[in-house]
This record gives sequence, C-alpha cells and structure tokens, in this order.
Amino acid sequence: MTKILLLSDTHGYIDNDILKYVKQADEVWHAGDIGDLKVTDVIKKLKPLKGVFGNIDDTNIRMEFPENNRFMCEDVDVWITHIGGYPGAYNVRIREAIRLNPPKLFICGHSHILKVMSDKKLNLLHMNPGAVGKHGFHKVRTMLRFSIDGSKIDDLEVIEFQK
Repeated sequence: MTKILLLSDTHGYIDNDILKYVKQADEVWHAGDIGDLKVTDVIKKLKPLKGVFGNIDDTNIRMEFPENNRFMCEDVDVWITHIGGYPGAYNVRIREAIRLNPPKLFICGHSHILKVMSDKKLNLLHMNPGAVGKHGFHKVRTMLRFSIDGSKIDDLEVIEFQK
C-alpha cells in the first residue's frame, strides 16, 4: 500500500501545516503551479515527489518538472497535468490522448476548486486537490490524501486549512 498526499497550486507557499501531512505520506504528488522550487526542494528532502509544471511556473521549474507526468503507482496508471479539465470537459490539449489511452487516475490542478469525480465513459477517476497556497480566489486551502493498494484507490480524505 502506498499513501499519497496530493497537492496543487502552492504558488510558492509551504508551511509546517502542509509539511505535517507530507511527513505522513509515502509519496507526494504536485499538480502544478509550484511557484518556487523551494516548495519542492523542502518536500523532496522528506519524501519522494512527482509533479508537473503549471502555467505560472518559470523556466527553472519547467526544466525540472514535465508538463505531463504519466507513471504507474502499484497497479494504477496515473496521469498528472496542470490544466486538464474534468470529465465531460477535458482541455483540448489532452482531450484526444485521454480518449485514446485513458489512465485509471487522472489528476490536474489549475482551477483552485477541489473536485473528485468518476468518468464512467472512460472508466477513470478524476482528482483535483484544489489549491493549498495562499494566492488565488479560493476561500479554503485544500489537499487530498488517499492510498493505492494494488489496483485499488482507497481512503480518500480532504484536508482543509483556513486561508
């Protein structure tokens, strides 16, 4: 079993509240708009990190993180990208690729709106952890944590902080 902490849209912000949950995870996944490499450097000192760059990220971040990150976690095919849309309204940049080769778990950020929903047509689970940084229109800072056990995605939990 792998315990995952999923976050996005840090916009350069990291604090001890976030790091408390980082320490409890086996892996941390970041869905873009990192904002500053200090965020990912701190996380990488504690736990393995997978991530993607977002639309606000500079050249240094784009050199370290890809636009799309597709990998296996145990028996789950995972695809992370920053601007991906959601079931029924995928971003035009990935729409055809996701239709032709859907992952089991599709993750994006960008909207600052926490959303978890299944795509019955493509037989995948979509997750957007919302935004855990302090920059943006969101009223509550959010992250997700869950576990992957073989091919099973389980124990999903929303983590909320006041802005």
